[in-house]
Amino acid sequence: PRAGARSGAVKIAVFGAGAIGGYLAGRLAQSDAEVTVIARGDKLAAIREAGLRLIDAGGETVTRPACTDDPVGAGVQDYVFVATKAHSAPAVAPLLAPLLGPRTVVVPAVNGVPWWFFHGLDGPWEGRRLRSVDAEGAQWRHIGPGRVIGCVVYPAAETVAPGVVRHIALDRVPIGEPGGGRSERAARLSRAMIAAGIKAPVRPRIRDEIWIKLWGNATFNPVSLLTGATLAEIAGDEAVRAAVRAAMVEVEGVGKRLGLRMPIDVDRRLAGAGAVGAHKTSTLQDFEAGRDVELEPLIGAVVEIARMTGAATPVLDTVYALARQRARTAGLLPEA
Repeated sequence: PRAGARSGAVKIAVFGAGAIGGYLAGRLAQSDAEVTVIARGDKLAAIREAGLRLIDAGGETVTRPACTDDPVGAGVQDYVFVATKAHSAPAVAPLLAPLLGPRTVVVPAVNGVPWWFFHGLDGPWEGRRLRSVDAEGAQWRHIGPGRVIGCVVYPAAETVAPGVVRHIALDRVPIGEPGGGRSERAARLSRAMIAAGIKAPVRPRIRDEIWIKLWGNATFNPVSLLTGATLAEIAGDEAVRAAVRAAMVEVEGVGKRLGLRMPIDVDRRLAGAGAVGAHKTSTLQDFEAGRDVELEPLIGAVVEIARMTGAATPVLDTVYALARQRARTAGLLPEA
């Protein structure tokens, strides 16, 4: 055991120390969990030197989780959060091997449709793999869907500086087994996250929650990339709002073909996004900062699933094509 390890403590590694990884690690490190952050470069140096700083409405908290760029030194974990951008996750997958024991659970904390989405899904699409989020099957092969617990990342956070994360709003990260039900491994993770101040209910239908969040991400995010507008500006422009609503109806239709249940209607979901106010989507923030933008997990995967299930998505197809070209001409479209 590593020096300072607590006997019986839940061992949790967070791979990635950006906004969401930093938020999760910063919260978890305030609990009894034994937390290790896998980071590199300036983030690794900053956390080693000054600790991990988490800023929220209550002030600033500094924790000192173990931090390394070498998963071998971290050893086998109980849980591993993969908190990288979705387009970086396939390259990360083989690096996780030293963290994985026979019972290690992997929690992909990513936006959009996750690579494991069709594992354990009843019906004709069970076990399908999505090229848009795992083109070469690296995550399916190196991690394996049987290890996965799904989650939906609702917290809004931003990286202020290396090792410094500002938590802006929301603290809910529902989790769930791909096959449904309430397993002991999910219950244990839920308890550990709740002890850290994160609302982490175990949901028997985690895909429904993933799709509800995706409902906004697949539409508002690429439209914001094309227009440069905030959520309030998009929702407040009658013509643009109508286009977004049409796209959202298509997203809902694709989800229904998979047997997903939407507990709210499209207009309520649309109003909820607009009510966030003068907020720029993460996609627009990345674009303006010159970072690669996430389009494939947010909208490309929905288009791929639509083709798979025979759903017509003319508005989504158009938005997707335009957003890809916008990102490509700026040199910010990750290679497949």
